[in-house]
Amino acid sequence: MATLALFDFDHQTLPDLPVEAVEHGEVFTRRWVVDLILDLLGYTPDKDLAELRVVEPACGAGAFLGAIAARIAESCRSHGRPITDAADAVEAFDLLEKNVAQSRDLVEELLHADGWEREEARQVAGGWVRQGDYLLQASPRHEVDLVVGNPPYIRLEDVPDDRMDAYRAACSTMGGRADIYIGFYEMALRSLRSGGQLGFICADRWMRNQYGRKLRQLVTRQFSMNLALVMHDVDAFHEQVAAYPAITIISNQKQGTAVAADTTRAFGESQAREFLSWYGAGEQQPATKAAYQAARMPHWFPDEDSWPAASPARLAVLEDLSERFRLLEDETTGTRVGIGIATGADKVFITNEPDLVEKDRLLPLAMVRDTTSGTLHWNGSYLVNPWNSQGELVDLADYPQLASYFRQHSGALRKRYVAVKQPERWYKTIDKVDHRLTARPKLFFPDMKLTIHPVLDEGGLYPHHNLYFIVSDVWDMRVLGGLLLSKVAEAFVEAYAVKMRGGTLRFQAQYLRKIRVPDPGSIAEGDRTALADAFDKRDVKAATEAALRVYGLTELPD
Repeated sequence: MATLALFDFDHQTLPDLPVEAVEHGEVFTRRWVVDLILDLLGYTPDKDLAELRVVEPACGAGAFLGAIAARIAESCRSHGRPITDAADAVEAFDLLEKNVAQSRDLVEELLHADGWEREEARQVAGGWVRQGDYLLQASPRHEVDLVVGNPPYIRLEDVPDDRMDAYRAACSTMGGRADIYIGFYEMALRSLRSGGQLGFICADRWMRNQYGRKLRQLVTRQFSMNLALVMHDVDAFHEQVAAYPAITIISNQKQGTAVAADTTRAFGESQAREFLSWYGAGEQQPATKAAYQAARMPHWFPDEDSWPAASPARLAVLEDLSERFRLLEDETTGTRVGIGIATGADKVFITNEPDLVEKDRLLPLAMVRDTTSGTLHWNGSYLVNPWNSQGELVDLADYPQLASYFRQHSGALRKRYVAVKQPERWYKTIDKVDHRLTARPKLFFPDMKLTIHPVLDEGGLYPHHNLYFIVSDVWDMRVLGGLLLSKVAEAFVEAYAVKMRGGTLRFQAQYLRKIRVPDPGSIAEGDRTALADAFDKRDVKAATEAALRVYGLTELPD
């Protein structure tokens, strides 16, 4: 007999709820949301549901369990089965005895009201629900057809230490500051038989945050992400909570087509039925409605370190570009993304005095303020440079001015972690200087900006650690600069990057590396000229128009 796992922790722990609710996470899912998830998974009464078994690790008051029971009852009638044929169809857990009793009563009354004998209904309900911690049960492997529910949203550090250790031992994806729902995803996924599906409504932070990386890795390598339906503004729960929920459908099979969808506050029961119809029909044309947008993609994003966040239409474009073009950082073109030098004591190592120490110990340094206009204007900052051209620390005995200067500031320098760790190298900067970088043409990117802001250094300056840089053996840096000035390049960073207050983006190396670019040799001469001219003029509109042609796009959707 096949198994259906129903994870109904249909409540979430949130800081703005009463103490009792926070302790046990009791925030209940609306029935139409439950029905939408079951329908998305194809768990409908026309199928012989007695052939499935439901494992519900945290049933709470039974929002999902009640819906499952109602469908099983209808299915048994339509297939001419007694309800006792479904006696093994559900195995539900909850930590709280009162929730176990409440769920049993709910199932018993529902089945009896549907016309089944009281004793049979009580027998089935008692067999389905028991007290226990699902994450610490010996879970089945590859025996589950469906997993459905709303796992708990509780930070792991809020769990007692002994239980936290047990959870970490049982769930390898629960690293760092993971929320407990990470473990529910893992245990559910590992229980799926071939072709089995998971359907959760849960916070979507794991798709982008560091603590979700191991779970993303598990999904990317072994499963298929079928649907991500973002519901941040939807009234999906009986209480008003800020849980950033999304419905995710994941199946145990090779990655197939994937749907990205987003909703507005207007998304409700009728709109859910409309979306379900679009989803079930396998529509290839994107859906753009007042209450939701949806787009179907050939597959999900293959990256494990982070998944992008954008409108469904834009996600579809980014997925298409990821399929057709190479990453910006690429050995073939010798293109590299990096960050400028960190010193650990900028007040000591950075100066505007050109005679402070020996001339060859002053390295012209590019600062963020030098890039503000879009054209590099050096303001005269220098790095007091303790490194020679071979990447070794200079002997202070050879540089009396440098030695005197560093000794004046030895107190501050020796307190740094890098100096405490290597006291004999107390005057080193955190990073070494790569002298080959100074003379190379490179594009600088300030760390924090509202829009993408590449600035060309023809050679001569070394970047400070608030600047990221790109160098290449093949690219004409003005042509590449035009591509990176465009809204197409910015869309990649915007989809992956952390947004700061006011919409400021972080243009860090990890996000710049997400940008996809064409082979430099494949760009037509006219487009190369257009990109370079747009870069020189800081004309974002012209750069975007040229980039769209190069990428083979007609538009970049919002």
